[in-house]
Parts: sequence; C-alpha cells; structure tokens
Amino acid sequence: MSINADFSQRVVIHTAELAWQPSPQAGVERIPLDRIGAEVARATSLVRYAPGSTFPSHGHGGGEEILVLAGVFSDEHGDYPAGSYLRNPPGTRHAPFTREGCTLLVKLWQFAPDDDGQLCLDTANALWQPGLVEGLRVLPLHEHDGVSTALVNWAPGTHFAAHTHPGGEEIFVIEGELRDEAGVYPAGSWLRNPRWSRHAPWSDKGALIYVKVGHLGATTCWELAYPSA
Repeated sequence: MSINADFSQRVVIHTAELAWQPSPQAGVERIPLDRIGAEVARATSLVRYAPGSTFPSHGHGGGEEILVLAGVFSDEHGDYPAGSYLRNPPGTRHAPFTREGCTLLVKLWQFAPDDDGQLCLDTANALWQPGLVEGLRVLPLHEHDGVSTALVNWAPGTHFAAHTHPGGEEIFVIEGELRDEAGVYPAGSWLRNPRWSRHAPWSDKGALIYVKVGHLGATTCWELAYPSA
C-alpha cells in the first residue's frame, strides 16, 4: 500500500475533514497520512483509541514515535496523558491500552538504524526555550544525526522569515492556526514540505505545532529492511 509515498511532493491534509478508518483491532481507528507497506509499514498516522480499547502486545521492528494529542494512552510501563512524547526504538515491545480513550500522532519505521534511545517526555512540565523570533517558544523533543523534532508555540501575530528546508519539513497543527503563502492550516492540519522547499510562515491567531525537519531523505530502518519498497 502506498499513500503519499512520493516524498518529493508537497502534501497538505486537513484531517478534521476526513473520516476515521477501522484498523484490524476493534476500537482502534486511524487516518493515514503517509504509508509504504501493508500492516508492517513505514507510516505516519493519526490513531484513535475508543475508551476501554486494547492492542495486543507487539514489537517495533523499525521503532515507534508517539505524540499523545488527547486523552490518556497507557501500556504496561505507565500512563501517558495528552502532551506526552514517546520514542520506542527498534527491538522494544509493549501492549497498549486506554481507559478513557485517546488520540495519537504515530510514526512507524522511521528511526535511524543507530538511534536506539528510548524516551518518555511529559511536555506539560518541560522547559520551553525562546525561539528565533519574538513570539516563538520552542520545546525540543528529540535530535539525532541532523533530524530534529520539536513543539513550537506561536503567539498571535508572530511572523517567521522565509527560509529553506534542505532536509524537508513535516508539521502537524495541534492547536490554533498556521499560515504561509500557500495556504491556511487550522488545527488538525498535516503538512509535508519536501527537501529544499521554502516558505515564510506566520500565525494571526496563535498556534501550537509539532515540527520535524531533516528527515526526508535520511536513511531509516525501513530502507535497510525493505530496500526495494
């Protein structure tokens, strides 16, 4: 299965306008954002667990990255409320569940082969840093070999100068509204800007966004395990 598998193309998805799709596990639905592969896939998805849902114990051959957007996500290691950022590297396994329901941004099989650190970050109690322009605050989540992931908070009326992304950029708008010269991106919007793309974003209303840069074109566990995919 291929969904938005051409990483040289810009993609914009307004997930609030899309229907949730059932997964093979009862009570778990998803909205695919990009995907290469079947049930074992290099994938980025929104995933929604109904209250009381469980998922069988499983391993992560290529790693798993999770940002909890709403509710409380749990596994045998703990409970992770909204704002939790998790990285489960290749070789780890768990049995997820939720008591009250939850919504997640999930990325699978996108770890670099030598990125084996496990991470659980409570962003609600983390230290934010000043951004490069007035009105921006940044919370770094993870960095490895030129790939950086962060939360960025935009105060209303904040503008950022035009800039280029040599390694591409991926954005999910968690709250508020982001804009650039190509469009308007309300909460729930997912953008993937290809390598060497350029834009000048701003926010009139304020926004909270998840941002990953430098990863488009980077070697991942998926490329090594499935070189012909």
